[in-house]
Amino acid sequence: MGVMLCLGALSCAFPVPSTAQTEIQALEFPYFTLRNRTGSDDPADFYGGERSDLKAGTCGVEELDLGVLAPLADMAPNFLREELLRVQTVEEADPGAILDRLEGTAGARGPALYVHGYYISFEKGCRRAALLQQNADLVGRFLWFSWPSDGGAAYYTHDEADLYWSLPDIADTIIELERRFGARNVDVIGHSLGARGVVLALTEVANRHPDIRLGHVVLLAPDMDFGIFERILPRVRPIAESMTVYATSGDRPLALSAQLHGYPRLGETGNDVSRLAGVEVIDLSDLPSEGPTGHLYHIYSRAIGEDLRRLLHAGERADARQGLVAQGENLWRLRPATNE
Repeated sequence: MGVMLCLGALSCAFPVPSTAQTEIQALEFPYFTLRNRTGSDDPADFYGGERSDLKAGTCGVEELDLGVLAPLADMAPNFLREELLRVQTVEEADPGAILDRLEGTAGARGPALYVHGYYISFEKGCRRAALLQQNADLVGRFLWFSWPSDGGAAYYTHDEADLYWSLPDIADTIIELERRFGARNVDVIGHSLGARGVVLALTEVANRHPDIRLGHVVLLAPDMDFGIFERILPRVRPIAESMTVYATSGDRPLALSAQLHGYPRLGETGNDVSRLAGVEVIDLSDLPSEGPTGHLYHIYSRAIGEDLRRLLHAGERADARQGLVAQGENLWRLRPATNE
């Protein structure tokens, strides 16, 4: 009821957003998780935030039935449309069986593994994973890795520890995917703190299997020390077909992280990205804001979803993708379409 009242009020205050996503009816996708089972029968509470052994399954997400208020959903800002999604089903399966199914749906391009960031419960992560799968057109290819984030804003350092604890399993998953799907057929995506986890897991992958070859590595709003990434880069860049960093100004969580750690974050603008040899950096600062934090553009912005689609499906590099304007040897700005 609160969501419905909010939509009714917002319909008078906001125009129809030009970047509204295609309406979600129902989406299902596979997951790997290191979370504990809670014992609850409610799919939204099926897993908690404690560390556990590796599990797998499928998560089903559906939109709320708003009845006569349904047309108002398209008038609300995209960041509110996330609240219209509900986790309806969680069905566990053997990890091997999940990968067997993925082999049947991923197609010639292979799978795309996604690692979420900080402050993500299983329920919230499932909803946002559904939005990313849709926005970047990854249906059939998508595999979500959910490490045991506590889902609480006050537990950042706790989440950091849980992410580091999860690194061996993230690395194992990447290695197994490449074994099954072949060289250059596995894309790896990380958001925020999860992007840091991806880079660190790739370091382990490169150390254990220096001849492994992945597809495209995408770091979205990466919450990682820029200088640390620069030092690690020569070890991980050779194992990926391409590596792309998305950054923007006005990312509030990254600004707070920079204050906490004392060093700029990789996902912030203003860094000397010319030092990142072989990395394509996409500056999103010219796009309209898609949310109050500036941190979740990968699930809210249709323009960014389209850029991801061109990279992850067509394999187009930055110099070939529409809307990107070169700012340096490895830096591009994504310009908004004329109707945005």
